[in-house]
Amino acid sequence: MDRRSKILVADDEEIMRRSLTDWLEEEGYSVHAVPNGQSAIEALAREDWDAFLLDLKMPDLDGIEVLKITKKKNPQLPVIIITAYATVESAVEAMKEGAYDYIVKPFNPEEVSLILHRIVEHQRLIKENISLRKRLAREIFFEDIITKDKRMKKVIEMVKTVAKTNSTVLIYGESGTGKELIARAIHNTSPRKDHPFVAISCGALPETLLEAELFGYEKGAFTGATTQTKGKLELAHHGTLFLDDIADISPKTQVDLLRVLQEREFRRLGGTKTIRIDVRFVAATNRDLEAEVKKGRFREDLYYRLKVITIKLPPLRERKDDIPHLVDHFIEKFNTEMGKRILRVSAETMQILLSHNWPGNVRELENVIEHAMVVCDQEIIEPKHLPEDLTKKAPPLKTLKEVEREHIESVLKACHWKISPAARILGLNRTTLYNKIKAYGLKPM
Repeated sequence: MDRRSKILVADDEEIMRRSLTDWLEEEGYSVHAVPNGQSAIEALAREDWDAFLLDLKMPDLDGIEVLKITKKKNPQLPVIIITAYATVESAVEAMKEGAYDYIVKPFNPEEVSLILHRIVEHQRLIKENISLRKRLAREIFFEDIITKDKRMKKVIEMVKTVAKTNSTVLIYGESGTGKELIARAIHNTSPRKDHPFVAISCGALPETLLEAELFGYEKGAFTGATTQTKGKLELAHHGTLFLDDIADISPKTQVDLLRVLQEREFRRLGGTKTIRIDVRFVAATNRDLEAEVKKGRFREDLYYRLKVITIKLPPLRERKDDIPHLVDHFIEKFNTEMGKRILRVSAETMQILLSHNWPGNVRELENVIEHAMVVCDQEIIEPKHLPEDLTKKAPPLKTLKEVEREHIESVLKACHWKISPAARILGLNRTTLYNKIKAYGLKPM
């Protein structure tokens, strides 16, 4: 049983509210009790609940009215009707309006316990099933890309347009910025969505293995080739082939890949038969391909074949406004996977996360939240739950006044404390600058 499941109780009898609250809290639930229907509706609007115990007869709004409003706003919330005035008609009406169950006062607490346990277990199984199906299907859509950043929103709008075409796409971004996430979103919103999305990491394989993975091979093509095997190109027929770390492929593989992009055909290793394919190519790299071309490490003709559409993903350190939203997303994800009910991170923890530079980008943030949730044994993630290397080097965040003071002082030093040029650089008039110098207590050293 989830010991932190949240239960809302609505009953106009104080003794019933108190006894239900005491008993349910002893059972390990988090309970909030209200005396009437209007208070219940307000509580439902403020928070998410796992179950709702609702008295049928209350003075302002009766249970049936509250049930109707509840089911309209939150149809998935299980509502258990409780009443001392049981009739067949009221039971039928409650079930017809969507009540999960119906119990009569006085009732055995064990009866409520069994119902709540069944509800919590059912909800847990639903969440696990959804999570498992998503992991298996790997269906990524634009709503799965968590961002409030203006540049990322522009990227998403561009990707939505690109997805409708068959154009080759080249995605730039540091490791962990979500290049494969973007590639999957392109595929899953394209006309090819019902066909395979096939990914291959070009940097993870030596040349000979990469060729075998890409092109496949005939029996006897090399030592150990005991059966005919299709390559990624063939498996992606009518779908999308995602080539990650494209900058790492060898000169020979570059030539072979260029021919595929030009002709849309290839031969398996050791084969003589030409195989034609219909594949959409999406490539990704964390290196500057144009610079690689100038250094002679990447073919110019292949570069131009790949960069029909170019998408650049900003690193996480340049879109820190996204960190709180990503943290909430990962907490929700790992709550489902781990069967936990962690609510959020503390303000101090968020400050540490915001001050970190995130060289590993979104992937690093996800790993940090996973680590924290594994070791966290309470509802709020505190700094002690973060990896030690993160808390050791986290500098304190500065206030806007502290940042302004330091900036004005650095400009004054650079101008040798000459007020007119410093004011021009800062975009201030002389009087305003004098006032700020006085307010901040700045003096030439």
